[in-house]
Amino acid sequence: MIERGKSSHAKDALPDGWSESSIGAHFEFKNGLNKAKAFFGHGTPIINYMDVYRYPWLMSSHVSGKVDVTKNEQQAYSARQHDAFFTRTSETVDEIGMCAVLMEPIENAVFSGFVLRARPLNDNLSSSFVAYALRGRAVRQQIEATATYTTRALTNGKSLSAVIVALPTPKEQQRIGAALKDIDDLIASLDALIAKKRDIKQAAMQQLLTGKTRLAGFEGEWVSQALGGLSKIKTGSKNNQDKSEDGEFPFFVRSATVERISKHSYDCEAILVPGEGGIGSIFHYMFGKFDAHQRVYVINDFNGIDGRFLYYQMAMSFGAYAMQNSVKATVDSLRLPTFQTFEVHMPVSIDEQKSIVGALDAIVDEISALDARRGKIVALKEGMMQQLLTGRIRLV
Repeated sequence: MIERGKSSHAKDALPDGWSESSIGAHFEFKNGLNKAKAFFGHGTPIINYMDVYRYPWLMSSHVSGKVDVTKNEQQAYSARQHDAFFTRTSETVDEIGMCAVLMEPIENAVFSGFVLRARPLNDNLSSSFVAYALRGRAVRQQIEATATYTTRALTNGKSLSAVIVALPTPKEQQRIGAALKDIDDLIASLDALIAKKRDIKQAAMQQLLTGKTRLAGFEGEWVSQALGGLSKIKTGSKNNQDKSEDGEFPFFVRSATVERISKHSYDCEAILVPGEGGIGSIFHYMFGKFDAHQRVYVINDFNGIDGRFLYYQMAMSFGAYAMQNSVKATVDSLRLPTFQTFEVHMPVSIDEQKSIVGALDAIVDEISALDARRGKIVALKEGMMQQLLTGRIRLV
């Protein structure tokens, strides 16, 4: 049952039945294993930085790293079920002190030197609760506030031990952990479905954009033509100083991000490709007025080819072609002949091109809808964590 948190104390006091405690009262910390590169890639499982960063509930399937260790090292740096692990160092402070709890045993597992192990000192805390409580906003704020920074952000066992966490009763801990895990399971199922849809999209592109599979009702000829004969290709003319934060029009810049600009040079459908810094990134703009940086190629004025069909063709194969034909320097860059000579395989029939686009767009729309749903559930989870981990909403 869900009910609003009750408290007989001040507004910011803990809910009835809750207490505060330091992490160090429940865990003992230890730094991880450091070994030379030659020892990695074989041997016993090792819990690495990204394993801890990605997953609050750490399962054996999440751990793919291997390291060759001695018997003494295996004992000294063991990773046991219910151990908590924290990211120890990162380039940014918001990535340190991220917590994951090992929820199932992994035989002979150890943990990396970029990770801190927190081994339980008692049975007072539910592992499922710890996995979320130690990623909660109040805990994260304390960890980030006590981080040190030289060339990288760092935390340590002493700092983490002093962090204060709000604790409900053991039963409520288990209910909170289970409720949040249900949401994580839903997110994971959506991730799997999105990945499957993306695989379907990739397979459909390989079949439909090569003519290996034809849509019903189409039997006409396919041809290959150079991109230079199908469109106009030129770079933009604007520089970074031309952009305007409150500009009316999109401004496609070298880094392949979209900023704003006050005046526009184009009013058309176009495909945009950065000439350096993101080679192979393909953008399809269909909404009229825009401008482009002088290091972005603008492809428009399509002749005998549907613009979105061309976008899909380039999205499928231009990246590899571009990397083979880029000018090798400090930053790889593209020149106009690379675009002009790129071969586009296509049906002569515009109607078939549009039908292929329709089939692919339908899959893209499905993926977009799933991505949007996932985003809403992630936001719901963040809100629930804030409510449940502070006792504003109680599970009783």
